Amino acid sequence: MPENVKVKERYNWPVTILLILGLITVAFPLYMTIVIAFKQPSEMTNSIQGILSLPAHWSLENFREAMEVTDFWHSLGNSFLITAITMVLTILIHSVAGYAVGRNRDKSKFFGLAYYYITSGMFVPFAILMMPLVKQTAQMHIDNLVGVILCYLVFYMPMNVMLYSGYLKNIPVALEEAARVDGASTWTTFWQVIFPLMKPMHATVAVLTALGTWNDVMTPLVIMSGGGMNTLPLAQLTFQTQFGTNYNLAFASYLLALLPILIFYLFAQKQIINGVVNGAVK
Repeated sequence: MPENVKVKERYNWPVTILLILGLITVAFPLYMTIVIAFKQPSEMTNSIQGILSLPAHWSLENFREAMEVTDFWHSLGNSFLITAITMVLTILIHSVAGYAVGRNRDKSKFFGLAYYYITSGMFVPFAILMMPLVKQTAQMHIDNLVGVILCYLVFYMPMNVMLYSGYLKNIPVALEEAARVDGASTWTTFWQVIFPLMKPMHATVAVLTALGTWNDVMTPLVIMSGGGMNTLPLAQLTFQTQFGTNYNLAFASYLLALLPILIFYLFAQKQIINGVVNGAVK
């Protein structure tokens, strides 16, 4: 093709319009959250202009008060502890389960049935499990942080096993065969050969698990109810009373709770994209 010939660019306008609408859908609530978080209650009026307008004076007073009301640092510590332990145990346990099932489900009917049994857990609504979990955790005396972490390990197992099993299709079996020829056991082969090669999927599982765990309200609410221990999402229920909601403090608290997980996602976004793409079934 001659260099002076210009290629006419084509735009997919339906997709472009949908992307613009999606951006507005995400950006508008975020704008509202930031604006209301910095406003004083006296600036909130019933008119649309009063709600959408910028604050007259940008102040961090709402954030300071929100941190006091929610016992921010204690709640942050509980959320961080639950999320970190869940994330680490999820990667260690679910990667082993995904490897065992993924490498054997085409060879053995047992592992094939085990795969479908585990992944079928994604279709079980939490509402069905809620009351039995409350009773069972109370009887076992784990209606605390330990019980919440164990519940998360079970809840995220179906999705994570499916992700790990799909990602294993990109790792040649010849690597494992070579390790066995050198005398490595199955356990050694997994931890020294397969586990390091699944680093992109580890990041994907870590981010998805951390996002779900950090933002979850219902599980800590029903498991730790009355225990006096709050996570950040659970502490934000303080602003909702029978007679109304303090939106200024609530939105300031939402932003405070958003920042840690947002920073974590920004650092891991490259890995999560690589994990999803490489884990796709070809």
